[in-house]
Amino acid sequence: MSSVHFILYSRSYCHLCEDMLHALEKFRPAYDFTVEIIDVDADEALVRRYDELVPVLVGQRQGQPAVQLCHYFLDVAAVEKFLL
Repeated sequence: MSSVHFILYSRSYCHLCEDMLHALEKFRPAYDFTVEIIDVDADEALVRRYDELVPVLVGQRQGQPAVQLCHYFLDVAAVEKFLL
């Protein structure tokens, strides 16, 4: 099981969300990680927190706090640094 887990805060019909997920998946051949996609519109608290920032990518390592890595577009350098 991977110790790296990503959460993509997303919403339906969001092309930026789809683009971020596809860009993240390009790391899969070199790194082992899981991805959970959460629809912010299903939770009012998430809408208040992330509404204008969607998509938002959060990374988490087992036993460590979650870290917001980027929003709108995948920050390749931030993701690579997190994966190392």
